[in-house]
Amino acid sequence: MSFSFMNPAAFLILLVLPFFYALKKMSLFSHISFPLAFSDWNGFEFAWNNKFFRFVSASSSLLIFLAFVLCVAALAEPAFHSEERVYTTRGADILFVLDTSPSMAARDINGMKRIDAAKEAIEILAKDNSGASYGLVSMGSEAALVVPSTVDYEYFGSRVASISLGEMGDGTAIGTGISLAVFHLSKSAAPRKCIVLLTDGENNAGEIHPETAARLAAKNGITLYAVGIGTRGSVPLEYQDPRSGKSYSGYFDSSFDSVPLEKLATDLGGRYYGVESVAALSSALSSIARRQEVVQSYYIRNIDTFCYDKFLFVAILFFALAWFVRRFLLKELY
Repeated sequence: MSFSFMNPAAFLILLVLPFFYALKKMSLFSHISFPLAFSDWNGFEFAWNNKFFRFVSASSSLLIFLAFVLCVAALAEPAFHSEERVYTTRGADILFVLDTSPSMAARDINGMKRIDAAKEAIEILAKDNSGASYGLVSMGSEAALVVPSTVDYEYFGSRVASISLGEMGDGTAIGTGISLAVFHLSKSAAPRKCIVLLTDGENNAGEIHPETAARLAAKNGITLYAVGIGTRGSVPLEYQDPRSGKSYSGYFDSSFDSVPLEKLATDLGGRYYGVESVAALSSALSSIARRQEVVQSYYIRNIDTFCYDKFLFVAILFFALAWFVRRFLLKELY
């Protein structure tokens, strides 16, 4: 991103300032007044004897000067310039299936909750996009599509951030989550399609077995990646039930058999990642994105964001502040 003035010629107006100052010194540029003289006292013009008031008076003059300069700068059309890739061909479709069961509230990923670490890694990946489409399925004892595949990364990131624990129930229905993702990806015309399962437990809910869902994915040409989140052993947990509002805290024994997830992923041409830190989680998602990269054509679009309104706002603020100081602090009348 860069910054420049689109109409720099406007700064020539600043040349008026020295001309105005010269006229003022020559007493050729002054307020129209009708003096009422009581005597010819041959005194000096008014000046502040108090140092504080002299400083305040000078500061108000400086504010007026800065306000004028900002007005001129606004006329010069200040703008930030950035570039954006606009893809003309479709990239891969990546649909995340995120476990939102209560165990994802465990704080063992660099002191963060597992679900917060997962959401942060997903948002980072979407911001560093490479033309892929992203979608999200929230999975507990049930599953629901939160975001269909989209290239609106800002909207996708906001929806990921809104995901909360327990909203889909207390269990982990891996088969249901994968099946729902397959249902939506099967309609996609993307050259590559994959499901990224992020979970910290085994399948313990739902009526669809994970292997059945995996075969359905293979039938539709969808690759499955599984990411096992969390450490083993006794880990701290803080969880608030969204339905009852009750808060729970303590420790629980974190351990699950990763073999079924590894088998599911490798059977579908994917890979299993076991992660215990934010860095490892981000690295795993980046690796998946690279494996799903598609050669795409695109063009560069230049974006100009004008900010003259902000310059004018500050200028008005300076003018108002200078008026307030002179009128109410210095007690000047005009």
